[in-house]
Amino acid sequence: MSARRYKSFSEFYPYYLSEHQDPRCRALHYIGSCLVIVCLAWVIVTASWLWLLVLPLIGYGFAWIGHLGFEKNRPATFQYPLYSFLGDWRMLFDFLTGRLNKHMKGISSR
Repeated sequence: MSARRYKSFSEFYPYYLSEHQDPRCRALHYIGSCLVIVCLAWVIVTASWLWLLVLPLIGYGFAWIGHLGFEKNRPATFQYPLYSFLGDWRMLFDFLTGRLNKHMKGISSR
């Protein structure tokens, strides 16, 4: 785990991607994030506010399974909670827009 303190998200993002090199781990992140969006829409449409309590379990649950099962590393959430949260959404955006491969180039393997 990195002991470094990042001054900005743009400085942190390459580290974040280096912790997500296994495509199966990234896929689990995408599934969790998309399910969070679906669940949030459900909450808004149905006013079932208790479902808000499930959002962290869905989002982080899938991601953490990916880290334990495939990356074999500790999720960045524990050391960098805000940047890691932003990283999840940025990585999904980069994947959906076809920019992820560009960002992954030059990321060193562990």
